[in-house]
Amino acid sequence: MIPSTVPFDKTLEVRDHCLCLHTQRAARVLARRFDEALRPHGLTNEQFSLLMALNRPNPASISQIAALLGADRTTLTAALKPLVRDGLAQLHADAADRRARRAVLTAAGHARLAGALPVWQAMHTALEAELDTPDPAQTRRGLTILARWPGMAAMPDSTVSNNQERTP
Repeated sequence: MIPSTVPFDKTLEVRDHCLCLHTQRAARVLARRFDEALRPHGLTNEQFSLLMALNRPNPASISQIAALLGADRTTLTAALKPLVRDGLAQLHADAADRRARRAVLTAAGHARLAGALPVWQAMHTALEAELDTPDPAQTRRGLTILARWPGMAAMPDSTVSNNQERTP
């Protein structure tokens, strides 16, 4: 066995305090729960969220949808492909900028979303009932703050002195 240079108490500290670990673990469990609930409607949690992001009065650009979902454009484009293939969404060139694309729900996409929405609502109500402290609104506020955090730009870098600003 190779001796560790990191003390085991640091492993326990990360296990017990790491927001990233706790958030990832909770996200995986939540995704599985919603995936199971949405499966009878032929959707995953990710697809439901994507269809919901497309449910708007005017077609959204790929950049707008990516920003809403916290995804990069490449990942979003890949996630849209099965929805387009299944006839739930369509991609169109932007009228003002032919290089940009806009995504819209089809009639079948609206119908699938409408069928799955009551399942999502029931799951969400049950989930919120399980949360006692903090309350669901406080949890959402905290997650929203974390999603907007500038991240590594604010972190010290071992190659930069503490008096220097780190550039992304």
